[in-house]
Amino acid sequence: MVDLDKAKQRLLDLKQEYQTRVHKIQYDMQNPDTDMTQDWDDQAVINEQNDVRKNLLVEAQHNLELVNNALLRIENGTYGICAVSGEEIEPTRLEAVPFATTCMKHAK
Repeated sequence: MVDLDKAKQRLLDLKQEYQTRVHKIQYDMQNPDTDMTQDWDDQAVINEQNDVRKNLLVEAQHNLELVNNALLRIENGTYGICAVSGEEIEPTRLEAVPFATTCMKHAK
């Protein structure tokens, strides 16, 4: 049996972490380091950094959405239930992946 209060707090902590990440990445993208001179090599480095930031932003936004969906499942009473089989998701899986929607059998 899953401790819903503990799971909710863990998800809220993750939500805060992902929101902070999203805001920091967005800030960094909007406020690039202007100390670098604008020669071709520096521009290439800045472009590469922006590509990495965009990928990190997409990942953080996706994970934030997963966390928000898990919080909704807690509210509607479906948290910890496999979306495929309707059986209980293993507590160890939820400990490792608190926003999991499937049991180990159906995660593959």
